[in-house]
Amino acid sequence: MIAPPRGALAQRRVLVAEDEYFIARDIARALRALGAEVVGPVASRDEVQAILATGERLDAAILDINLNGEMVFPVMEALAARGIPVVFATGYDESAVPDRYQAIPRWQKPFDPQALVQALPDLVRDP
Repeated sequence: MIAPPRGALAQRRVLVAEDEYFIARDIARALRALGAEVVGPVASRDEVQAILATGERLDAAILDINLNGEMVFPVMEALAARGIPVVFATGYDESAVPDRYQAIPRWQKPFDPQALVQALPDLVRDP
């Protein structure tokens, strides 16, 4: 019998949308170390929209603001409608974030992926 995942994010499904391979890999690795199931990583807004269209459960999302030249804000409405907590992982400063999304936690690149994912348990809801 396989033991269930353990850790601060056990049984949580976290979407990772990041277009820089090494950053995405490091975030995914840190999430898995805390027991999360990583959805993605994906590198484009279209891929995020495709995942959202499936209706699969997501407990949180880590989003780069700019995915391959496209701002991620259009998918924020769908995430907000589903009550999915989001953390921005970005090199952009807060002036690049529309006023309606200013309350979303923003991690400025470069950052420590381990510190980023350790902040997630306080944001996610019970599965």
